Amino acid sequence: MDAGPDRTLSPGRAASLNTEAANAAAIELTAVLVAVTGEEPRVLTIQDGRALPSGPFESAHRTLHMGLRAWVEVQTHHSLGYIEQLYTFADRDRASDRRLISISYLGLTREARATGEEAPAWRSWYRYFPWEDWRAGAPALLAAEIVPRLHAWATACADGKARADRLQRIETTFGLTGRTWNEELVLQRYELLYEAGLVPEATASQPVPGAPMMHDHRRILATGIARLRAKIKYRPVVFELMAPSFTLLQLQRAVEALAGRRVHKQNFRRLIDQRGLVEETGEVSAETGGRPAKLFRFRREILIERAVIGTKLPLARSG
Repeated sequence: MDAGPDRTLSPGRAASLNTEAANAAAIELTAVLVAVTGEEPRVLTIQDGRALPSGPFESAHRTLHMGLRAWVEVQTHHSLGYIEQLYTFADRDRASDRRLISISYLGLTREARATGEEAPAWRSWYRYFPWEDWRAGAPALLAAEIVPRLHAWATACADGKARADRLQRIETTFGLTGRTWNEELVLQRYELLYEAGLVPEATASQPVPGAPMMHDHRRILATGIARLRAKIKYRPVVFELMAPSFTLLQLQRAVEALAGRRVHKQNFRRLIDQRGLVEETGEVSAETGGRPAKLFRFRREILIERAVIGTKLPLARSG
């Protein structure tokens, strides 16, 4: 009887398959979990602030969302509420020795005490991106350190076209020479600093200020900040970060914390009123330190009544 074709692998082919398996890309699920506390945008971190909650996507996970929720709850004991898929990162040599596909998610919540095996902690996202906080005007470190070092990197380029391109990108992303600072270009600014070798993740010997994170997690965080800064302009997601009742000033400060910019108070309140986003609770807050302020709540039914029309934030002029 014919035994059929020989299925035995040659030693060379077996070794090749073993190498391919060892080099296969791993899939990681990563969460950018954001809260606003005490007028500061905060992100949940693990490993002493060096990483975002994350873990491998396993065969036991029925869906990506379920896998993410499982990892976050195991590492931080913090349950997830609102989440949306953020971006997939798979660049070679940006994460580890092994090719890593990182599927990231953005989550919005209210800060609660987190415990777990990975020593989770809430930290201001401006700890990682101090140049992104313009609430008191342009950060001094931009003119004192970041811009001069970027210009030095650009002008050191021997190729004239490449040098001009670098200078233009610096001016555009950092709002120089009459250009306006665009708060949404968080990722582009970080990537430019990475390309110039000015952040620890790019093995910089003398990095600019800003706490580093392991693998590509600061890049993922930058993407999450940019997404949220854009989203608050056309969807009422900021209310996912608010307590059930709040003052209009607390709402304004939360928006400013996320945007890294001050907004025009009267125009902001007019915008909220025109959109019908909130309603009075009939109660007041005595915690304002002055005249009691009315408390409001988000009108969730507005999401059913009609689509909320997007609009630009009434940002105050920056100095």
